[in-house]
Amino acid sequence: MLVTGAGGFIGSHLVEQLARAGAGVRAFVRYTSRGDDGWLEESPDDVRNAVEIFRGDLANPEAVGRAVSDCEIVFNLGALIPIPYSYRHPREFLSANLVGGLNVFEACRSAGVARLVQVSSSEVYGTPQTTPITEAHPLQAQSPYAATKVGADQLALSYWRSFETPVVVARPFNTFGPRQSARAVIPTIVTQALSRGEIELGSLAPTRDFLYVEDTVSGLLGCGLTPGIEGEVINLGTGVEHSVGEVVSEVLRLLGCDVPVRTTDERLRPRLSEVERLVADATKARLLLDWESGVEFGEGLRRTVEWLTRSLDHYRPAVYAV
Repeated sequence: MLVTGAGGFIGSHLVEQLARAGAGVRAFVRYTSRGDDGWLEESPDDVRNAVEIFRGDLANPEAVGRAVSDCEIVFNLGALIPIPYSYRHPREFLSANLVGGLNVFEACRSAGVARLVQVSSSEVYGTPQTTPITEAHPLQAQSPYAATKVGADQLALSYWRSFETPVVVARPFNTFGPRQSARAVIPTIVTQALSRGEIELGSLAPTRDFLYVEDTVSGLLGCGLTPGIEGEVINLGTGVEHSVGEVVSEVLRLLGCDVPVRTTDERLRPRLSEVERLVADATKARLLLDWESGVEFGEGLRRTVEWLTRSLDHYRPAVYAV
């Protein structure tokens, strides 16, 4: 099995789960001059010894073709994802998410893989017209990042319709847990609470469907291994939403501290870009994959706060963009 984006937050957890299950795993890690393997550096020795590391760049079709060769199932998690950065440098997102995606899809088509799981994002729905959000909800990109994910999803599905490349689009809602970048809201809140005298955020009102990374991984495995679901788009979520303000209160309770919270316009998304609500209808995942989330939000948050508290040296003590 090939996992692109293997050095990232979700990718590293997926690689570890596959390796522990005894699968042959090739981990595609973006090459940098540092020569490190991202979060896979934190994996236990038995996992690292069982995984083949492949360093390259998804924008390089030759590298992607070599990585895909001899693989039966491909999980495409490789993407550029910080939404605030997409406002500044949208061209980089086009290259990483669309061109990189095209290279993966074309390599999978040529190699005749048994399954390609294209990992999407709930951001493609934008602020919902109806909730909970089903897979039939209109797509409304409200950031350059979301637009490139819409494009990559549609391109992947076109390979199913045009060439019968066995594609499944997995659409996780807001995954959280150990190793998540501090660009995301939960690590932002926790790391600021632990390292600064106050927490700076944008709006506290938006709500999200927070899915613990262990559940995201199990859902992705279902998308990769369940027969007969080619061409499907499948939401992965809990069906429960929590506001940013609620998350702040719960984090401070878990930390046992009382840090002031300040909202600032500098940390707001552009007005028309803010996604106000995200909450999944995961009926399809339950019916097709026999999957549902198993880690309740409070328990997942407790585990995440404990990990971040132990691992604060991985994060810069600064104000991060949500």
